[in-house]
Amino acid sequence: MENVKPSSLNVSAKWAGIYVITSIVITYLFQFLAVDQASPAKYLTYIPFIAFLLLAQKEYKDQLGGFITFGQAFMPGFIYSVIAGIILAVFLYIYLGILSPQVWEQILTVTRDKMAENKNMSSEQIDQAMDITRKYGVLLTAIGTAIGTPIVGAIIALIGAAIFKKERSVLDIEQNSGSFTDPTV
Repeated sequence: MENVKPSSLNVSAKWAGIYVITSIVITYLFQFLAVDQASPAKYLTYIPFIAFLLLAQKEYKDQLGGFITFGQAFMPGFIYSVIAGIILAVFLYIYLGILSPQVWEQILTVTRDKMAENKNMSSEQIDQAMDITRKYGVLLTAIGTAIGTPIVGAIIALIGAAIFKKERSVLDIEQNSGSFTDPTV
């Protein structure tokens, strides 16, 4: 019987799918509850992102029999964040550009208000910046999500890998093989 090594891609894709569904539900919940776009509540989506990334790493460790190297522990977290970032970027593009453009207009209003508070910008500069943002903002938001999510995910995956890392010791190798064989012989 052949030992088949578990795939970190399968585990990562599963948890990324769960995260994206959770994120979509939270997005529509915020829209339904009319949560202000400038509210710090928008940072709540980081909680499931982090939790599901760590769960992907833990599940992969469990599939490997409880032992995992730092690199093996890092990969499912990183792959999870890449998959989640790409799917979330596509969702955001569709959501802000097609499904709920009024949310994008709210974001633009908040952005304009913040720019107006900044005394360093003239009204012409604000108008010019808003025209560019109105034209390309949704696309740039999607691209930023596709790039930013894996970067943040890599940092969290490094922390998770340090937490979950558990390499086999000589005693663990002895117990699994029944007898110790010297690899130098």
